Amino acid sequence: MEESEFYESLEQLTKGANASPSGAEEAASVENSEPVSIPKRRGKIKCKIYGLDLSDPKWSEVADKIHEAEEVIWPQEPKPISGKCKLITERILSLNENDDPSPLMAEWTELLQPTRIDWITLLDKLNDKNRFLYLKVAQLLLNEEPFETNIRDYSKLVDVHAKENRLEDAERILKMMDEKGITPDILTATVLVHMYSKVGNLDRAKEAFDTLRSIGFQPDEKVYNSMIMAFVNAGQPKLGESMMREMEARDIKPSKDIYMALLRSFSQRGDISGAGRIAATMQFSGISPSLESCILLVETYGLAGDPDQARNNFDYMIKIGHRPDDSCTASMVAAYGTKNLLDKALNLLLQLEKDGFEPGVETYAALVDWLGKLQLVDEAEQLLGKIGAQGDVVPLKVHISLCDMYSRAGVEKKAIQALELGHGEFERIINGLIAGGFVQDAKRMQGLMDAKGFTASQPLQMALTTSQALRGRRLP
Repeated sequence: MEESEFYESLEQLTKGANASPSGAEEAASVENSEPVSIPKRRGKIKCKIYGLDLSDPKWSEVADKIHEAEEVIWPQEPKPISGKCKLITERILSLNENDDPSPLMAEWTELLQPTRIDWITLLDKLNDKNRFLYLKVAQLLLNEEPFETNIRDYSKLVDVHAKENRLEDAERILKMMDEKGITPDILTATVLVHMYSKVGNLDRAKEAFDTLRSIGFQPDEKVYNSMIMAFVNAGQPKLGESMMREMEARDIKPSKDIYMALLRSFSQRGDISGAGRIAATMQFSGISPSLESCILLVETYGLAGDPDQARNNFDYMIKIGHRPDDSCTASMVAAYGTKNLLDKALNLLLQLEKDGFEPGVETYAALVDWLGKLQLVDEAEQLLGKIGAQGDVVPLKVHISLCDMYSRAGVEKKAIQALELGHGEFERIINGLIAGGFVQDAKRMQGLMDAKGFTASQPLQMALTTSQALRGRRLP
């Protein structure tokens, strides 16, 4: 009834408006008539869109919530800056890294009365112009009430410091969080896993990783990779492998880099079973053996004293199309050296030379080390001449091998020359021995220095004399 009466009133109003009075009647009607208005509707207005009754009061509550959300997503515009405040802003932006921005910030705050959006705008400008100053101001703002600091501001600063290898600065921000009673959330804990894994702090990395698990977060590929590398760098490849197996159980495929890092770690320790497991897993995952992975397996069996298995992997590498380089051949020679199989090593080199291989520094270095242990001085010196003929720098391990060989052969002069220590190196070593209290060792090293033809400097002579005098007083 309400709707029918409403529309009837509208029709009557329309008819009255369409009537066209003439002349004086029109003037009289305009002069004497009362204002005409649309009839008031009784009852609630009903509005339906796609079947939803928007006249329900609950939709006003929804509209209010949407408005509040929009204010978060689309924040207010920063306040316009002019006059003295603009000059202060320019002075802040022109500060040097060592300047204290606190006085200017206080003056800027008093003039502008900034909200969070104003601070963020200033930080963005600082970040574009002076990264170090940006970090300094951002840290100061953590204690500013108008900035409305939240946990994301802390985690962002920790992440920036971590990526730029400033561990002390990152930990200072973490300490501020702890003093404020702020518990690291998922994002912050993830940043900590990456940061501590990168710097090799396994205990703190594990602590952050356990925090992630305690709050129900399932680690992603990046977090797993960081933890695996933390274990690898700490010399614990088995724990890294366990983490890798956990990844596979969750259908997260490890990258080739992770496989190779684990393989290198097992290889360096001569762990045959560990290296074999990783190599097998790589092939099962569809990763073809590379030259490096083949070399690592050869080295692993060589360190483990199994030259036959090392040779099997060496031959397999050639079979699948990889051409052995100098490093790989040196590893194979070193593997034969563990069992003193010189004839097999020489046969291998002859076979490779027929295929166009030319031994390099690493292969010659492995042979020199081997021949030195056998006290084959003349043969080792011939190989040393070949290294020099190639114009390469003689590796340190060759000098060590020669020193060991000449010392055992009783050739003192050549043993000293093999060390190739200069005047500065001798002085540094002797001073270090004196500082450590090894006076007798320092005296012996001085004898080697004199035999080499170097004269100790005056300060070093004084240090030796003083250390001997003090040592003599302690003996009684």
